[in-house]
Amino acid sequence: MNDWKAIDANPQATPCKVPEQAASLTMRKQPIHAFTVDVEDYFHVEAFANAIHREAWPQLEYRCERNVYRMLDMLAEKSVRGTFFVLGWVADRSPQLVRDIAAAGHEVACHGHTHQLVYRQTRQQFADETRYAKELLEDLTGKAVNGYRAASFSITKVSMWALDTLIDLGFTYDSSVFPVSHHDNYGIPGAPLGPCRMRAPSGRSLIEVPLSVAQVAGLRVPISGGGYFRLFPYWLSRAGMRSVEREGDRPLVFYVHPWEIDVDQPRVQANFLSRLRHYNNIDRCEGRLRRLLNDFQFGSMSDVLAAHGMLPIPSRVREDSRLGQPIVALQ
Repeated sequence: MNDWKAIDANPQATPCKVPEQAASLTMRKQPIHAFTVDVEDYFHVEAFANAIHREAWPQLEYRCERNVYRMLDMLAEKSVRGTFFVLGWVADRSPQLVRDIAAAGHEVACHGHTHQLVYRQTRQQFADETRYAKELLEDLTGKAVNGYRAASFSITKVSMWALDTLIDLGFTYDSSVFPVSHHDNYGIPGAPLGPCRMRAPSGRSLIEVPLSVAQVAGLRVPISGGGYFRLFPYWLSRAGMRSVEREGDRPLVFYVHPWEIDVDQPRVQANFLSRLRHYNNIDRCEGRLRRLLNDFQFGSMSDVLAAHGMLPIPSRVREDSRLGQPIVALQ
């Protein structure tokens, strides 16, 4: 028996009316996709978990703030609104940074607290740390935190129970499922490729927004950002993303980390594969990001879900002074 089951896998079949305000997002010349940032520092990553213990984090050089502000400036230059999945540890360390992300018009979502893989936590540990991070972010922004993304996309077939915890904590959507089969830390083979309602073990469901893959010769090729964006030449990433656009029924979900534009970050002594994953083409990432922002139409996760009729009807559209474009604001 499967530990997971998707329902309403076709976004068009979701019984939600696309509101007039959200329709403006879908009627643009280009499709709107989700630009997301996983706000963590270089020493938080799973690739270095065996080389850097959590107890050492407070003593290490902290570079997250400067890199996030650089990313905020980059997005402001292109009038792009995104979603920032903020690690609770970073929010504790940099509360003003979280306020500034929200003040710039971006959506603040939750990335857990200590960047532990979900399936390596007990259910109580996961609930406690996720609740803490969510409430912290809500206190800092004064807004509900609706979205969640697990460390290293670690909601897999063995940790589908986490969906029930997210529902209990009041999250509206999750973006932790990577519909691929060949990775040592994550992946759910056969999972839906686009936004859907995913059923939790209890029988309840919440919106799942999977990371993007391109379908090539029967294979699912990750083209959604992160290390893949640095590994593949830009023309190949762009071609994969265009193939998702041509399908016409699902948005691209792109992700990046602030440390991926930091060429001067400390070099951690780790095994070859970990160093390859972390440092490969890091000097090219910012330039590729700027090309990406020119080539595709991006918004936040909430913008995308509203455009697909998967969020409640927005009550108003407000004009954000920094981004200069209508932003859907939910009650």
